[in-house]
Amino acid sequence: MFSIYKSLAVFTIIFFTSCNFPSKTYLEKNLPKSSFKGVWVTNVGSDALKSEANIKELVSNCKKYQINHLFVVVWNKGVTQYPSDVLNKYIGIKQEQMLSHFDPLEFLIEVAHQKGIKVHAWFEFGFSFAYEDPKSLWIEKYPDWLGRDLEGKILKKNNFMWWNALHPGPQKFLLELIEEVVTKYDVDGIQGDDRLPAMPSEGGYDPYTLSLFQKEFKTSPPLNHKEENWISWRSNQLSEFGKKVYQKVKCISPKTQVSWAPSIYPWSKQEYLQSWPDWIIGDYADFIVPQFYRYQLDDYSRIIDQLETQLNDKERKKVYAGVLAALGGGYRINDTLLVNMVNYHRSKGIEGEVFFYYEIFNR
Repeated sequence: MFSIYKSLAVFTIIFFTSCNFPSKTYLEKNLPKSSFKGVWVTNVGSDALKSEANIKELVSNCKKYQINHLFVVVWNKGVTQYPSDVLNKYIGIKQEQMLSHFDPLEFLIEVAHQKGIKVHAWFEFGFSFAYEDPKSLWIEKYPDWLGRDLEGKILKKNNFMWWNALHPGPQKFLLELIEEVVTKYDVDGIQGDDRLPAMPSEGGYDPYTLSLFQKEFKTSPPLNHKEENWISWRSNQLSEFGKKVYQKVKCISPKTQVSWAPSIYPWSKQEYLQSWPDWIIGDYADFIVPQFYRYQLDDYSRIIDQLETQLNDKERKKVYAGVLAALGGGYRINDTLLVNMVNYHRSKGIEGEVFFYYEIFNR
């Protein structure tokens, strides 16, 4: 009789334990562990930053999936997501209206740090000041900053509107924003991406850049915006700005990491003037997260393999994989494919990854 009661007691304990502690998801069980596993946190296609409750849920979800680095947007569509005196000085707006009831960056840092998760300020829009917004306040206030294509039109690419990234005006503004964040907040790092330092290669035909080029070479730049020397000259200017950002941050806070998340190389240089292997070689990147965004494992494997021809073993140690896991339009990667992609780049010596974007783990 005792053995029957003992069996019932054991069953009851197991039953209620299983009810109180749901089984782990496929990703929880199968995503390889890493000392560097991150996600990008956006204000588009996500409500993660809209309230303190949402931020707490964000951090809880990330902890569940062993995410230990958050790359949170702080500069998007011409405004900051945190209250900024710098932004207010330039255009009379202090913060993105939707978030103006609190400081999401400050609160996220507080909650994430309590859970041992690091926070990087992600300057997502970089030298792009608007997305499909011909009435942007930036156009009215700083027309001399505008990038121009060969026809003299405002520089646009994939509906993003761009400043001239070589112009000292927007460079000074972005440096001030970065300085403000590093000084004001306990961030663990700052990050630029495929728009910082960057500019579409169709740009460079504005009066400022034309004058700069003519002064140096005594001639006008090529009409072909992809002419090799013209690409390299502009790319080198942007690399110098990246170095300036790195030095500025390290001067303020040596422990704060500076990272970049460009497109894949050499496409990044041809299309956006980003010669990011030079940033690693020149030692003004603590790490780089190339956007290895592909929808099939074969395509993903191919671009991972190309890295071996672009950097040596030591240089590749500074590379983590940017993995496309979700899009605002509804795309969600298959869990098995996601695990296979991570396993593949791990097999090639890439020991960390950052997923775009958080919503893949909001489940």
